[in-house]
Amino acid sequence: MLRTFATAFRVTCFTLLLTGVAYPLLVTGLAQLFFPGKANGSLVKDDRGQVVGSELIGQRFSHPAYFQPRPSAAGEISYDATSSGGSNLGATSQKLRDRVISDLERLKKENPEVASQVPSDLLTASASGLDPHLSPEGALWQAPRVAKARRVAPERIEAVVRTYMEGRDLGFLGEPRVNVLLLNLALDRQFGRP
Repeated sequence: MLRTFATAFRVTCFTLLLTGVAYPLLVTGLAQLFFPGKANGSLVKDDRGQVVGSELIGQRFSHPAYFQPRPSAAGEISYDATSSGGSNLGATSQKLRDRVISDLERLKKENPEVASQVPSDLLTASASGLDPHLSPEGALWQAPRVAKARRVAPERIEAVVRTYMEGRDLGFLGEPRVNVLLLNLALDRQFGRP
């Protein structure tokens, strides 16, 4: 019996070292070697070299000269990366309905020059609550407000949006999208900070 326990202990230790230490170190080392930017969180820096966020995590932009991302249900104050998750509110939830109606009214008030219907992704939160992307329609819908706040022609803002549109992965996976943080940084580079 003692021999069986000793064998089991050695196998357990070997497996722990292999899968809990050696494998993670190997994968981390390879990631750092071949994909250092992605392995370190896809951090984004501004013109001054300051880290301002990650390409992978959405954040709040409230100034009218910036594009706003999708709503977030992550945390008490929204966009809390330590509280990633959806609201879990169903289609019949009055709380969800009230939030969507409130956001719809706010968006129409902040974007009076746009007569078309508000794109759904500006009203619906993602499952993680931290989606950094917006649909091209959602970004273009906000372009008149951003142009007015920056005092430039809407066509110039729309051109920047089109430049930062990402297509489907591998040509067929996912949907076309725009990274809101990268788009807003491009606006600051091209037109200056508001």
